[in-house]
Amino acid sequence: MKQRTFFIGSIPAVLYGEDAPAVWLFIHGQGGYKEEGEGFARLACPKGQQVLAVDLPGHGQRPASEPLVPWTVVPEIAQVAGWAWERWENRSLRATSIGAYFSLLAIPAPQKALFVSPVVDMERLIRDMMGWAGVTEEQLQRLGEIPTEFGQTLSWRYLCYAREHPVPRWECPIHILYAGQDELTSRRTVERFAAERDAQITIFEEGEHWFHTPEQLEWLRRWEEACL
Repeated sequence: MKQRTFFIGSIPAVLYGEDAPAVWLFIHGQGGYKEEGEGFARLACPKGQQVLAVDLPGHGQRPASEPLVPWTVVPEIAQVAGWAWERWENRSLRATSIGAYFSLLAIPAPQKALFVSPVVDMERLIRDMMGWAGVTEEQLQRLGEIPTEFGQTLSWRYLCYAREHPVPRWECPIHILYAGQDELTSRRTVERFAAERDAQITIFEEGEHWFHTPEQLEWLRRWEEACL
C-alpha cells in the first residue's frame, strides 16, 4: 500500500493509497497517533479511496508539551480539512473519541462520518468528571484548573468553551460504534445524539471506550468494513 508522510503547515500527516477521487480524514483520539489510520486504510484503499491521518497536539511526532485543547485543536483540524477539501471531490471522516468531538466543531459536514466511541457532549463529560472528583462549579471557576486522581485536569476555560460551542447537526450519514462498557459517554447521551441526527448505532456490549483487545479490534474492523 502506497504511503507518504509530509506536513500540512506544521502538522505531521500521512497519506495512504494510490491517487483517488475520494479521501477519508482519519482523526485519532487521546493517546493516539496518525499511524493508527493504517488499519483503516487497508480496508478503504482497495475500494478506491485514500486515507489522510494527522497527529494531534501532544501526540505522535508532536511535542508532548502541546496541549490537547479545543481552542488549539479545532483550528488545526479545520486547516487540515480545508487542505483536503480542496484536493478531493469526495470527503469523508473517520474519527475516534475526542477526535470526533473536535472534528464536529472543526469541519463542514462530510459525505459520510464513522465515529468510534465518540465524545458527543463535552459539557456533560466535564460535569461527570467534576462529580467523580467531587469538584463543584464554584470551585472550578475560582481555581481555573484542578488536577484529578484519574489523570485528567479539570478546566474552567474548557467547560466554558464546551457550553459556548455546541456540536452542530450534520446532514450526512453518520455511523457510530459504541461500547456497552464505555465509561466516558453514557448510552443515553450517544443515543440522544444519534436520534437527533438519524445516525446508525452499532453496540458492542462487551467493549470498552478504548477498543484495544483482539476481540474488540476484530469487532472494530468488521464494523469498518461493513460501513465502507
